[in-house]
Amino acid sequence: MPIGDARVRDHAFLAGLYRDGYYPDHVVDLGRAVLLRLCERIEAERPADLTALYALTHAATEEFNALESAFEAAGSEIETVAREEIAEDFWFVARAYGFEDADVEELIAPREW
Repeated sequence: MPIGDARVRDHAFLAGLYRDGYYPDHVVDLGRAVLLRLCERIEAERPADLTALYALTHAATEEFNALESAFEAAGSEIETVAREEIAEDFWFVARAYGFEDADVEELIAPREW
């Protein structure tokens, strides 16, 4: 399902990671895909409240947890810069879909990075 929200569709997800040579593009692409799938799920499922949104963002966070080994295999890791960039994009997604009162730490609560 293509993303319907133009702001989300045009957003440069993980832009800071793409600009930094420490993060291999092919691995960052996997993280970008996680965020795009999250947006697709939000548009398809239309969470009614923060609890429902957090269920979706937690599932996406678990996908990022699984990417840690891909980063490591490519000589990189999800460290401070990456954590901040990923968290910022989760918060962007929440706000874009009308959840301005979402807590960024709760959005990514199950993170292992």
